[in-house]
Amino acid sequence: MEAVSRRSSGRGSGAELPSVMFLSPRRELRGWGEALRIEVPAPWAEHLGVVSEALVAIESTSEVGPAPGSGPIAFAALPFDRGAAATFIVPQLVRASTSDGEHWTTELVTPHTADARSVLREHHPGGALAGQNEPERDPEEVHVRSVVPPHEWCELVAAATRRISAGELQKVVLARELVVTADAPFDPHVIAHRLAATHPHAFRFDVDGFVGASPELLVSRFGDVVRAHPMAGTTPRSGDPDVDNRMAAELLHSAKNRDEHSITIDMVLDTLLGFTSFVDAAPDPAVVAAGTVQHLATMVEGRLSDPPASVLDLVAALHPTPAVGGFPRQPALDLIAELEPSGRGRYGGPVGWVDSAGNGAWAVGLRAASIEGVEARLFAGVGVVADSDPFSELAETQAKFASTLGVITRL
Repeated sequence: MEAVSRRSSGRGSGAELPSVMFLSPRRELRGWGEALRIEVPAPWAEHLGVVSEALVAIESTSEVGPAPGSGPIAFAALPFDRGAAATFIVPQLVRASTSDGEHWTTELVTPHTADARSVLREHHPGGALAGQNEPERDPEEVHVRSVVPPHEWCELVAAATRRISAGELQKVVLARELVVTADAPFDPHVIAHRLAATHPHAFRFDVDGFVGASPELLVSRFGDVVRAHPMAGTTPRSGDPDVDNRMAAELLHSAKNRDEHSITIDMVLDTLLGFTSFVDAAPDPAVVAAGTVQHLATMVEGRLSDPPASVLDLVAALHPTPAVGGFPRQPALDLIAELEPSGRGRYGGPVGWVDSAGNGAWAVGLRAASIEGVEARLFAGVGVVADSDPFSELAETQAKFASTLGVITRL
């Protein structure tokens, strides 16, 4: 198998939506077809080396040099549970573009590529490669169910605050789950396309049935530059600029939210310090709008030590940050397992891509849905500390659900 990267005009791949994608403000990657599926054994956090080995084994030629995102690319949406197995997908064709106006196409060439492409064109004349099977019909009726009734979930938040006040931990992130069922199968690629259009500044993804538009960069690595953009501390947005500005100011001056945010920033800095020759964070957080809510966020940037670690090593070291798990990590994860027995799947896990040189970008799998047939599972989480109010935390989950739920239930 050989990966061939060529400069391109940037035109799309016909009428077909991509079968896998990861779009960020700086770099967009869209893939069609599936050349290789890499199975990572449990625990995935300890076996990501198999992905790097598989990508390096693919011979690569490129007209664009060592540009990050050229050559063979593997995409994944990793489970929140570090102890689970995971799957990476290497598309047959990837179209890439950057905010600087560069465009290129990478194709994995196998002995059967020509035959496969002719068959795909015959069955999908509007697109270069298979990526979307048209649904028989769009859903006309949907039903939304809260897995744990709201009043019971508030009781779980109250129980967590008591455990925190007792000194067992400082913070835990608790999530609510909604299940949406329809009278016809959902098309994840169509939903991902809608999310991408309505959240142009987010990290938008469509990987193996997991689709979303996350505001949060877990980590990126381009050459020796590493970046993270942790977010912790949230307030709703109303749509009224004056109200939103007032709420943003309150968020910036909230001792509870600033403390919650500083826990996450300290963990990210401490973790990246072991991989870098230099790393620093902005002196103060900023308020970042993210659809129906706004967050405290701080940019972290550094230079990786030589030789630079793969982005997969950074992902494994950082996940889960206190923004999606809690602090300290293990007591928080133990409490999550106790209070959320059904598990989170890929919600809150890393989602992104890696190339054969170890470059890549990974978001936190938030504002997302896992879609399979007529069912979509959605999660929204909140950071719980000692003085958290259960009903305020419930309202925060409702605000976070709104953007994704609105796209999925569009009739």
